[in-house]
Amino acid sequence: MSAALRASFAAGICTITLARADKRNALNDQMYGVFADELARAAGDPAVRVVLIEGEGVDFCSGNDVADFLQFAASGKSLVDAAAVRLIEQLATFDKPLAAAVQGRALGIGFTMLLHCDLVCLAEDAELSAPFVRLGVVPEAASSLLLPARIGHVRAFEIFALGRAVRAAEALALGLASRVVPRAGLAAEAQALATALAAQPPEALRATKRLLRDGAAIARVARAEQAVFDARFRSPEAQAVFASFARRQK
Repeated sequence: MSAALRASFAAGICTITLARADKRNALNDQMYGVFADELARAAGDPAVRVVLIEGEGVDFCSGNDVADFLQFAASGKSLVDAAAVRLIEQLATFDKPLAAAVQGRALGIGFTMLLHCDLVCLAEDAELSAPFVRLGVVPEAASSLLLPARIGHVRAFEIFALGRAVRAAEALALGLASRVVPRAGLAAEAQALATALAAQPPEALRATKRLLRDGAAIARVARAEQAVFDARFRSPEAQAVFASFARRQK
């Protein structure tokens, strides 16, 4: 297990904690791999009834670690080989309840992974955004299917095309969150939700989730997105954006 990502288990709940607070929980390839492994382990463990995803520090998850992303691209590998693809596949097909506790910013994959969660508890300071187009790439994690299905085409297009951030109150109104609570009460509220889920008959919960979402269809959309994302990532347009970002970082 990576020090930047931890998993713990108690009372039927597997808690996955993004623990790279100094980088605002930006996900690198190693973290993606550990995250995918932990979800696969939880899926196969009958003792696990619910998975709760949380992030340490100011922000839930600031998306991909861009520096790590650039190094991966420089290696000449296809993004199809990235551990992120395994994580997205796990999220798409995971048939046990997924819950999330979100504070601060949830960018990129930090936002799109929430579309795979069955219960999402937001702190009042939470802010969701998907700046893919601004980076010269396209949405991922089947969000091109899941977000418009949830909130409609025109609102989803605005969020993707303009990178507009959605604050907690609006996210609740749009149906992107289960509830919004003060920051100080986030952990307790999310834990209470996860505990309530863990107390339900587990096979009935899984069957209900399978009726509500077609994991195989979601995974197919995610794979189609990955091919476009890979091509866009290697395009001159996207490379110029990332080079500009790298210069600013230096």
